[in-house]
Amino acid sequence: MSLPSAPHQLNRMLAIRLCVAALVIGAAAGIVAYQVETRRVESIVLELAAGGARHLESPAMQVLSRGESPENHSALTALLDKNNFVGIRVFDVKKELVYETWTTLPPGVADGLRLRRHDWPALGRDHRNRIHIGNEHLIQVIIPLAKESGGLDGYLEGTYRIDEGTLANQKQQILDGVLTAVVAVFSTALLLYPLLLGLLRHATRLSRRLLDSNLSIIRSLGNAVAKRDSDTDAHNYRVTLYAVALAEKLHWPKGEIAHLIAGAFLHDVGKIGIPDHILLKPGKLTDEEFEIMKTHALLGLDIVAGNAWMNATPVIRNHHERFDGSGYPDGLCGMEIPPGARLFAVVDVFDALVSARPYKAPIPFEKALALIENESGRHFDPEIVIAFSGIIGRLHQEVAMVSEVELHAQLRSAIFRYFNTDAEADGTGASFVSAIAEGAPS
Repeated sequence: MSLPSAPHQLNRMLAIRLCVAALVIGAAAGIVAYQVETRRVESIVLELAAGGARHLESPAMQVLSRGESPENHSALTALLDKNNFVGIRVFDVKKELVYETWTTLPPGVADGLRLRRHDWPALGRDHRNRIHIGNEHLIQVIIPLAKESGGLDGYLEGTYRIDEGTLANQKQQILDGVLTAVVAVFSTALLLYPLLLGLLRHATRLSRRLLDSNLSIIRSLGNAVAKRDSDTDAHNYRVTLYAVALAEKLHWPKGEIAHLIAGAFLHDVGKIGIPDHILLKPGKLTDEEFEIMKTHALLGLDIVAGNAWMNATPVIRNHHERFDGSGYPDGLCGMEIPPGARLFAVVDVFDALVSARPYKAPIPFEKALALIENESGRHFDPEIVIAFSGIIGRLHQEVAMVSEVELHAQLRSAIFRYFNTDAEADGTGASFVSAIAEGAPS
């Protein structure tokens, strides 16, 4: 879970989660109350039906099975007259109907009940169905009838109408259960809210400090390499700002841009392992020296191994791949190259062209851009080159033509946008962005 960075966000998150918890628990309580109340009504119906069934001892059942008059079955009549039963049916052991009687029902209800299929329970068991037909709320019970000798003698089916009073009571029980649960949840939440808020704030501060520490490590590693290669860490800041602006132009997700920032700072971290006589050689490298130089991509992976959180590997490993497949270290082609590496290759080469290095002089902006555009489809992804060409004129003025103080300020803004770090707001000590500010010249 990503922890909010601002106090109002913490309050909002806690409030939302507690409200959701109250609703879920309230709904669960309502379901339980409904089940309990339904079982209570079914139990009453079952008792009444069982009382009527006790009247159907074997001799009486034999009378019914011969189709003789059921007028003497007072218990069955009482079920209809006094206990909200709307229908009684008696079946023999073959499940053939031998007797039925119904009260006045809306048209079609009795026919609908006759057509319904149900289970036939074994002796000592019962079966219940809750039925809704039109506006009628009914409970149907089926109980087996036993002979005096203990064997099965038939089945009694009783259909009970739930009256308005029972329905109202059932609804009230459900409402009481929901309200009790919700009140209990909110009461508990009010008691625990300060504690939960304090714990979340503490966890957020720890998370920020850890993130700031990790980002500071990225800055230190990246700047160490940049100082070896160009006597300044400004290269890392420029290519990072170029990469962020280009990713924004291409509408990349926030998380992908955060990984791109980490990769931009660490793209050449493997050069720490390249000897100075090769890294700083003012002339062209020999084939053997170039093979050694190419190992910096894989050396960089070794250096950042075990830090999967930053997800900088694609840029570190593959920013020297070429769109036509002639790059290194993996010889990837086209869309096989990770998006971050394809994007970063453009800004890295551009800044290298327009920047002074111990072994080369800078070239003019227009010539550098022309070289980038000429390499579209060979070295670079054509879509990324088109987007880059559309923004680099303004961007170059904003990034490359400003003081290092302004460069640091721009990078601070990018970090605040894409990393959940806000040390200045909560006083948690040195953060990545404050470290950048401290590194700026006065």
